[in-house]
Amino acid sequence: MSEILKNIVFTNVNQSNKIFTQHFHNTYFLGITHSGIYKSVSKNNTYDFYAKSTRINNPHELHSGNSTSWACHSVYPTVELMSDLYSQIFYEKRVPIFRTHIIDDILLYEKLVRVFQSYGFKEDLLLIESNIIDALSYLIKNHCQETKEVNNYFDNNKIIKQSLEFINDSLDTALSLDNLSSNLNISKYHFLRVFKKQTGLTPHQYIINQRVEKAVALITKGHTILDAALEVGFNDQSHFNRNFKKFYDHSPLLIAKNNNYIH
Repeated sequence: MSEILKNIVFTNVNQSNKIFTQHFHNTYFLGITHSGIYKSVSKNNTYDFYAKSTRINNPHELHSGNSTSWACHSVYPTVELMSDLYSQIFYEKRVPIFRTHIIDDILLYEKLVRVFQSYGFKEDLLLIESNIIDALSYLIKNHCQETKEVNNYFDNNKIIKQSLEFINDSLDTALSLDNLSSNLNISKYHFLRVFKKQTGLTPHQYIINQRVEKAVALITKGHTILDAALEVGFNDQSHFNRNFKKFYDHSPLLIAKNNNYIH
Protein backbone atom coordinates (compact mmCIF):
# COMPACT_ATOMS: atom_id res chain seq x y z
CA MET A 1 0.00 0.00 0.00
CA SER A 2 1.40 3.37 -1.04
CA GLU A 3 1.66 6.35 1.32
CA ILE A 4 -0.87 8.24 -0.81
CA LEU A 5 -3.51 5.52 -0.49
CA LYS A 6 -2.76 4.73 3.13
CA ASN A 7 -5.82 5.28 5.33
CA ILE A 8 -7.97 6.63 2.47
CA VAL A 9 -11.45 5.09 2.37
CA PHE A 10 -13.51 4.75 -0.82
CA THR A 11 -17.24 4.00 -0.85
CA ASN A 12 -19.99 3.46 -3.36
CA VAL A 13 -23.74 3.77 -2.84
CA ASN A 14 -26.35 2.39 -5.22
CA GLN A 15 -30.06 3.24 -5.16
CA SER A 16 -30.05 4.59 -1.62
CA ASN A 17 -33.30 5.81 -0.06
CA LYS A 18 -32.05 6.61 3.41
CA ILE A 19 -32.15 9.49 5.88
CA PHE A 20 -28.70 10.20 7.35
CA THR A 21 -28.46 11.56 10.90
CA GLN A 22 -26.37 14.68 11.53
CA HIS A 23 -22.72 13.69 11.90
CA PHE A 24 -19.15 14.56 10.98
CA HIS A 25 -15.97 12.85 9.79
CA ASN A 26 -12.39 13.34 10.95
CA THR A 27 -11.43 13.37 7.28
CA TYR A 28 -12.73 15.29 4.30
CA PHE A 29 -15.78 13.89 2.52
CA LEU A 30 -15.66 14.18 -1.27
CA GLY A 31 -18.39 12.59 -3.38
CA ILE A 32 -19.91 12.60 -6.86
CA THR A 33 -23.53 11.75 -7.72
CA HIS A 34 -24.24 9.58 -10.75
CA SER A 35 -28.03 9.40 -10.55
CA GLY A 36 -30.90 10.18 -8.20
CA ILE A 37 -30.63 12.99 -5.71
CA TYR A 38 -29.39 13.64 -2.20
CA LYS A 39 -30.85 16.48 -0.14
CA SER A 40 -27.79 17.54 1.82
CA VAL A 41 -28.03 19.66 4.97
CA SER A 42 -24.88 21.59 5.84
CA LYS A 43 -24.46 24.79 7.89
CA ASN A 44 -28.26 24.94 8.38
CA ASN A 45 -28.87 25.10 4.64
CA THR A 46 -30.30 22.42 2.33
CA TYR A 47 -28.62 21.68 -1.01
CA ASP A 48 -29.48 19.39 -3.92
CA PHE A 49 -26.58 17.02 -4.60
CA TYR A 50 -27.45 16.09 -8.18
CA ALA A 51 -25.96 14.12 -11.08
CA LYS A 52 -22.45 15.14 -12.17
CA SER A 53 -21.98 17.51 -9.24
CA THR A 54 -19.38 17.20 -6.49
CA ARG A 55 -20.09 17.51 -2.78
CA ILE A 56 -17.46 18.30 -0.18
CA ASN A 57 -17.43 18.52 3.60
CA ASN A 58 -14.43 19.69 5.57
CA PRO A 59 -13.18 17.67 8.56
CA HIS A 60 -15.47 17.94 11.62
CA GLU A 61 -18.12 19.74 9.55
CA LEU A 62 -21.63 18.65 10.51
CA HIS A 63 -23.88 17.34 7.77
CA SER A 64 -26.96 15.17 7.27
CA GLY A 65 -29.28 14.37 4.41
CA ASN A 66 -31.99 12.42 2.67
CA SER A 67 -31.34 10.24 -0.39
CA THR A 68 -33.77 9.26 -3.17
CA SER A 69 -32.73 6.55 -5.66
CA TRP A 70 -29.23 7.88 -5.07
CA ALA A 71 -26.10 6.41 -6.65
CA CYS A 72 -22.71 7.92 -5.85
CA HIS A 73 -19.04 7.32 -5.22
CA SER A 74 -17.19 8.93 -2.32
CA VAL A 75 -13.66 9.23 -1.02
CA TYR A 76 -12.46 10.38 2.39
CA PRO A 77 -9.04 12.07 2.01
CA THR A 78 -7.14 12.56 5.25
CA VAL A 79 -6.20 15.98 6.59
CA GLU A 80 -2.54 14.97 6.30
CA LEU A 81 -2.86 14.17 2.59
CA MET A 82 -4.73 17.38 1.76
CA SER A 83 -2.35 19.58 3.74
CA ASP A 84 0.64 17.86 2.10
CA LEU A 85 -0.78 18.53 -1.35
CA TYR A 86 -1.51 22.13 -0.41
CA SER A 87 2.09 22.63 0.75
CA GLN A 88 3.44 21.12 -2.49
CA ILE A 89 1.31 23.53 -4.53
CA PHE A 90 1.70 26.72 -2.48
CA TYR A 91 4.87 25.97 -0.43
CA GLU A 92 3.09 26.51 2.88
CA LYS A 93 1.82 23.87 5.32
CA ARG A 94 -1.87 24.71 5.70
CA VAL A 95 -5.18 22.85 5.81
CA PRO A 96 -7.39 23.77 2.83
CA ILE A 97 -10.99 24.75 3.61
CA PHE A 98 -13.82 24.56 1.07
CA ARG A 99 -16.83 26.82 1.61
CA THR A 100 -18.82 25.79 -1.48
CA HIS A 101 -20.68 22.65 -0.43
CA ILE A 102 -21.94 21.56 -3.88
CA ILE A 103 -19.49 22.23 -6.70
CA ASP A 104 -20.84 22.34 -10.26
CA ASP A 105 -17.59 21.69 -12.14
CA ILE A 106 -17.75 19.04 -14.86
CA LEU A 107 -13.95 18.81 -15.12
CA LEU A 108 -13.66 18.05 -11.40
CA TYR A 109 -16.42 15.46 -11.74
CA GLU A 110 -14.60 13.77 -14.65
CA LYS A 111 -11.30 13.73 -12.76
CA LEU A 112 -13.00 12.05 -9.80
CA VAL A 113 -14.70 9.54 -12.09
CA ARG A 114 -11.23 8.53 -13.30
CA VAL A 115 -10.11 8.12 -9.69
CA PHE A 116 -12.98 5.77 -8.84
CA GLN A 117 -12.67 3.84 -12.12
CA SER A 118 -8.94 3.25 -11.78
CA TYR A 119 -9.27 2.27 -8.12
CA GLY A 120 -12.38 0.15 -8.60
CA PHE A 121 -10.83 -1.77 -11.48
CA LYS A 122 -7.58 -2.09 -9.47
CA GLU A 123 -5.49 -0.67 -12.26
CA ASP A 124 -1.78 0.09 -12.09
CA LEU A 125 -0.80 1.67 -8.75
CA LEU A 126 1.03 4.52 -10.47
CA LEU A 127 -2.11 5.39 -12.46
CA ILE A 128 -4.30 5.32 -9.34
CA GLU A 129 -1.93 7.59 -7.43
CA SER A 130 -1.60 9.96 -10.39
CA ASN A 131 -5.39 10.23 -10.75
CA ILE A 132 -5.86 10.96 -7.04
CA ILE A 133 -3.16 13.64 -7.00
CA ASP A 134 -4.54 15.19 -10.19
CA ALA A 135 -8.13 15.38 -8.87
CA LEU A 136 -7.28 16.61 -5.37
CA SER A 137 -4.73 19.14 -6.64
CA TYR A 138 -7.30 20.50 -9.11
CA LEU A 139 -9.83 20.76 -6.27
CA ILE A 140 -7.38 22.66 -4.05
CA LYS A 141 -6.18 25.03 -6.77
CA ASN A 142 -9.65 25.88 -8.08
CA HIS A 143 -12.02 25.61 -5.12
CA CYS A 144 -10.11 26.23 -1.87
CA GLN A 145 -11.41 29.50 -0.42
CA GLU A 146 -9.41 29.66 2.81
CA THR A 147 -6.93 27.74 4.93
CA LYS A 148 -6.28 26.98 8.58
CA GLU A 149 -3.25 25.94 10.53
CA VAL A 150 -2.86 22.20 10.98
CA ASN A 151 -4.76 20.97 14.08
CA ASN A 152 -6.16 24.45 14.69
CA TYR A 153 -9.89 23.90 14.25
CA PHE A 154 -10.90 24.94 17.76
CA ASP A 155 -7.74 26.60 19.08
CA ASN A 156 -9.59 29.91 19.34
CA ASN A 157 -11.76 28.37 22.08
CA LYS A 158 -9.75 26.94 24.94
CA ILE A 159 -12.73 25.18 26.53
CA ILE A 160 -13.59 23.29 23.34
CA LYS A 161 -9.99 22.46 22.48
CA GLN A 162 -9.32 21.00 25.94
CA SER A 163 -12.63 19.14 26.13
CA LEU A 164 -12.15 17.53 22.69
CA GLU A 165 -8.63 16.45 23.62
CA PHE A 166 -9.96 14.94 26.86
CA ILE A 167 -12.82 13.15 25.07
CA ASN A 168 -10.60 11.78 22.29
CA ASP A 169 -8.13 10.46 24.85
CA SER A 170 -10.92 8.83 26.89
CA LEU A 171 -13.27 7.32 24.30
CA ASP A 172 -12.94 3.84 25.79
CA THR A 173 -14.20 4.99 29.19
CA ALA A 174 -17.70 5.81 30.46
CA LEU A 175 -17.56 9.59 30.33
CA SER A 176 -20.01 11.67 32.32
CA LEU A 177 -20.95 15.34 32.30
CA ASP A 178 -19.27 15.65 35.69
CA ASN A 179 -16.02 14.26 34.22
CA LEU A 180 -16.08 16.69 31.32
CA SER A 181 -17.01 19.84 33.23
CA SER A 182 -14.81 19.21 36.27
CA ASN A 183 -11.83 18.59 33.99
CA LEU A 184 -12.22 22.23 32.91
CA ASN A 185 -13.27 23.59 36.31
CA ILE A 186 -16.51 25.03 34.95
CA SER A 187 -20.18 24.34 35.66
CA LYS A 188 -22.07 21.65 33.75
CA TYR A 189 -24.48 24.25 32.42
CA HIS A 190 -21.69 26.46 31.07
CA PHE A 191 -19.89 23.47 29.55
CA LEU A 192 -23.03 22.20 27.77
CA ARG A 193 -23.88 25.65 26.40
CA VAL A 194 -20.38 26.35 25.04
CA PHE A 195 -19.88 22.85 23.65
CA LYS A 196 -23.17 22.80 21.72
CA LYS A 197 -22.63 26.34 20.44
CA GLN A 198 -19.14 25.58 19.09
CA THR A 199 -19.57 22.03 17.77
CA GLY A 200 -23.28 21.87 16.93
CA LEU A 201 -23.60 18.65 18.92
CA THR A 202 -24.21 17.70 22.52
CA PRO A 203 -21.22 16.03 24.23
CA HIS A 204 -23.03 12.68 24.00
CA GLN A 205 -23.64 13.07 20.25
CA TYR A 206 -20.02 14.05 19.70
CA ILE A 207 -18.70 11.08 21.67
CA ILE A 208 -20.87 8.59 19.75
CA ASN A 209 -19.83 10.11 16.42
CA GLN A 210 -16.14 10.04 17.34
CA ARG A 211 -16.39 6.45 18.56
CA VAL A 212 -17.87 5.41 15.20
CA GLU A 213 -15.13 7.26 13.31
CA LYS A 214 -12.35 5.69 15.40
CA ALA A 215 -13.89 2.22 15.05
CA VAL A 216 -14.07 2.60 11.25
CA ALA A 217 -10.39 3.55 11.19
CA LEU A 218 -9.49 0.47 13.25
CA ILE A 219 -11.55 -1.88 11.06
CA THR A 220 -9.87 -0.61 7.88
CA LYS A 221 -6.54 -1.46 9.55
CA GLY A 222 -7.57 -5.07 10.12
CA HIS A 223 -9.25 -5.12 13.53
CA THR A 224 -12.38 -7.22 13.86
CA ILE A 225 -15.66 -5.34 14.20
CA LEU A 226 -16.10 -6.53 17.78
CA ASP A 227 -12.56 -5.61 18.85
CA ALA A 228 -12.84 -2.17 17.24
CA ALA A 229 -16.23 -1.54 18.86
CA LEU A 230 -15.00 -2.50 22.33
CA GLU A 231 -11.73 -0.59 21.97
CA VAL A 232 -13.51 2.72 21.35
CA GLY A 233 -16.04 2.30 24.15
CA PHE A 234 -19.15 0.64 22.70
CA ASN A 235 -20.74 -1.95 24.98
CA ASP A 236 -20.96 -4.59 22.25
CA GLN A 237 -21.01 -5.07 18.49
CA SER A 238 -24.76 -4.49 18.13
CA HIS A 239 -24.44 -1.14 19.93
CA PHE A 240 -21.77 -0.12 17.43
CA ASN A 241 -23.80 -1.39 14.45
CA ARG A 242 -26.87 0.64 15.43
CA ASN A 243 -24.89 3.86 15.64
CA PHE A 244 -22.82 3.14 12.51
CA LYS A 245 -25.99 2.84 10.42
CA LYS A 246 -27.09 6.34 11.43
CA PHE A 247 -24.16 7.79 9.46
CA TYR A 248 -23.42 5.31 6.68
CA ASP A 249 -25.47 3.52 4.02
CA HIS A 250 -23.50 0.31 4.56
CA SER A 251 -23.03 -2.43 7.07
CA PRO A 252 -19.72 -2.45 8.97
CA LEU A 253 -19.24 -5.94 7.51
CA LEU A 254 -18.51 -4.35 4.13
CA ILE A 255 -15.55 -2.53 5.63
CA ALA A 256 -14.14 -5.74 7.08
CA LYS A 257 -14.69 -7.60 3.79
CA ASN A 258 -13.25 -4.75 1.70
CA ASN A 259 -16.27 -4.81 -0.62
CA ASN A 260 -17.54 -1.25 -0.67
CA TYR A 261 -14.87 0.08 1.64
CA ILE A 262 -11.31 -0.10 0.36
CA HIS A 263 -8.26 1.38 2.07
